[in-house]
Amino acid sequence: MTSRRLMLVVAALVFLSLSGLRAADVTGKWTATFNTELGEQSYTYDFVVKGTVLTGTAKGNLTGESKISDGKVDGDKISFVENLDFQGMPLKITYTGQMTSADEIKMTRNVADIAMEQLVAKRAK
Repeated sequence: MTSRRLMLVVAALVFLSLSGLRAADVTGKWTATFNTELGEQSYTYDFVVKGTVLTGTAKGNLTGESKISDGKVDGDKISFVENLDFQGMPLKITYTGQMTSADEIKMTRNVADIAMEQLVAKRAK
């Protein structure tokens, strides 16, 4: 194998390996049902991604709809904040998560530094 051909093969392998580092495609509607200290909650997340910025809305059966802020996508990892008004009190919920497949995100919610909750969101079809 000539050195030129070897360089082309190496370049192709590097390109293919880097293509897997793209940001995960979380754009779209996701649903999750999970248990909390307040009982079972059902959520719908509507994510919009532009570059590495994640925006959209989060809508819970007990909390109503709120805008997503401070959202980021880094490879298969996501993070965002849900700021809402719960019974007249401001409440900040910070999410961190990882896409485990094209249709599933495992997340942890930090509810006002009081409670940590685990959930799995599934892509709505």
